Amino acid sequence: MSQSGPSVRRDSIKVGSYGGHEYRLGSIVGMETEPTLEEVYQQMPRRPSVAEVKAQAHRKKSISNRHVTGASQITVRQSIFPICLVTTLFFLWGFAYGLLDVLNSHFQTTLGVTKAQGAGLSGAYFGAYFLAPLTYAGWIVRRYGYRWTFITGLCIFGVGSLMFWPSGVKRSFGGFVGSMFVVGSGLSTLETSANPYIATCGPPRYSELRLNLSQSFQAIGSVVAPLLAAQVFFKNVNDTSLATVQYTYLAVACFVFILAVVFFFAPIPEITDSDMADGEEQGRDFDTGYVDKPLYKQYVLFWGVAAQFCYVGSQVAIANFFINYVQQVRPGTSQSTASNLLAVAQSLFAIGRFFSSLCMRYLKPRHVLWLFMSMIVLFICCAMGVAGNGGIATLSLVLFFESCIYPTIFTLSLRGLGRHTKRGASFIVSSVCGGAVFPPILGVVADARDTQIAMCIPLIGFVVSWSFPLYLNLFKAKELDGYLKSKVGIVAGENASVEDGVGGRDEGTEKTVGVTFGQSFHKEE
Repeated sequence: MSQSGPSVRRDSIKVGSYGGHEYRLGSIVGMETEPTLEEVYQQMPRRPSVAEVKAQAHRKKSISNRHVTGASQITVRQSIFPICLVTTLFFLWGFAYGLLDVLNSHFQTTLGVTKAQGAGLSGAYFGAYFLAPLTYAGWIVRRYGYRWTFITGLCIFGVGSLMFWPSGVKRSFGGFVGSMFVVGSGLSTLETSANPYIATCGPPRYSELRLNLSQSFQAIGSVVAPLLAAQVFFKNVNDTSLATVQYTYLAVACFVFILAVVFFFAPIPEITDSDMADGEEQGRDFDTGYVDKPLYKQYVLFWGVAAQFCYVGSQVAIANFFINYVQQVRPGTSQSTASNLLAVAQSLFAIGRFFSSLCMRYLKPRHVLWLFMSMIVLFICCAMGVAGNGGIATLSLVLFFESCIYPTIFTLSLRGLGRHTKRGASFIVSSVCGGAVFPPILGVVADARDTQIAMCIPLIGFVVSWSFPLYLNLFKAKELDGYLKSKVGIVAGENASVEDGVGGRDEGTEKTVGVTFGQSFHKEE
């Protein structure tokens, strides 16, 4: 069997030539950085041990995405430190997202912008999520690995935070929008790497649980931000100064640049697409139904992208206009009080993250996703028809049940991607740009009618997202449940230690690899 080189890859389509050089679609959209199935199989018999993976964790240089590093064998104990470090990033963008919701309302007062214009702040922030993952962020994570993507994202985030200072000096809403776009570019770069890293760093059976726990700290950041805003931005009702906004983001920038230095020196095991394909092959014995397929045939991924787009758009729209909703259904409520109520709702969101993580210890993730999504649809309908404290309570419950949706859709959509995992993750992260689409629409409806009626916009998005867990439970239950039985990363933890140099290849696993390599590639054309 011959090995396909980069110039003859079947998924790399020639689009033209110039000066004696061929230009292929694969190199433009990132296919050239992905391994071929043949390349993965040739490396599987000599997979590095977990001890070698640990030794390479301090490596500062980038590693080829086509190289099997052995990181698919990482056990729970070995994944704790890198996961804890990366989880700090989740708190960062939770904090930034929480400030975004409050800044939207704050700028309406201090700069005199309309609700629809204020939603443009979210449009800039989440619009960056469409650009970065599909272009430079996705390319960096495949070409240079997770470490350098983390560092790049932090540096971009820091620059965007510094840009808030001159925007505040000029009192320019356009400047703030531009600064928020740069901040969104940095955070989307971090998400392009952090979400798939958490999902894949450790045994596959705990993927949903890991990401939900890490995302819980993102929720905590979203709680801290409104509380800070209530004490800083809205402390003096008649204060139109933007100095507090400037100093807040200056402090964020300093912290972010320090964190970038920490990530440069920290031990971070690199997980390549070849490792993901290797892990999928080993897990096939547990009825995961894994078959290597071209990216365009990964239908669950694309349905997940659509569901994520509609869900994030609806979530962001509700958060952006939560303060406006409170002031409408309970007239006379001040911005400071409404901000505190938003903090309470965000606290319920954070509690929901931990609660959903606990549920996943006893219930299947696909069941939890369907149940929480159904409750969201129910309570958003109630919020549209109930006034006063009852309306605020039902909308707050929507945030509680939103808690597990994003990370669970993310991990379930990545199941079975194998060598396409990083590119698939880029598509899912780019779907966050739904947050740039839904809030302006809700803002227009709110300006024309009122905020309570405008909640029909997120309702539509939630219904579309609800179709995804319904499909998974009806047609993909057996395959998804197979991952919950997988022993990949579990056998190494029971039978070997890092110091022994055993890479998770017990006798049974070694036999499986040998049969797979010798008989067939289990590939769908």
